Amino acid sequence: MLNSNKYLVFLFGMLFFIFLNCSKDDDVPNDTTSSVVWNGAIKSFEKKDGANPNNQINQDRLTSRVWITRGNNGGQIYNKAIEDSSDKSESPSGTEWSMGNINDIESLIFTSFRIAVGKPQDIVGKDLVLHLIEDDIYLSVKFTSWSGGKKGGFAYDRSTP
Repeated sequence: MLNSNKYLVFLFGMLFFIFLNCSKDDDVPNDTTSSVVWNGAIKSFEKKDGANPNNQINQDRLTSRVWITRGNNGGQIYNKAIEDSSDKSESPSGTEWSMGNINDIESLIFTSFRIAVGKPQDIVGKDLVLHLIEDDIYLSVKFTSWSGGKKGGFAYDRSTP
């Protein structure tokens, strides 16, 4: 009788495990079948040290909702379309990021910029994928420079539509 109870508990546990795994609809972390993926020509963007982040020329206006820039106080990048300055844990608002290649977006894990990259000054030369959340657009980004010392400069190459 003792062995049959253990067997029933084991069987119930296995059935519960199978039910949980089969009921998940997130077998693929990022279902991008209805998303837009920008894999066109590469465009370079640069904000020079000390340049005014309020000036349109110093904002990479990706869409009407996302304008990437950086203040001159040493902070990280932010979305000028909806933010006045950077917030270390949230900026750039309306975006999520992942280290990796655009060809692998189905398996990448997207988070805030700071969580994805760690220290922003360490991202130069690394492949990133940016997701514009409201527009559901994915694009590749590779930073080519990041100024330290509260200068506010940065540059990157990114894919286009």
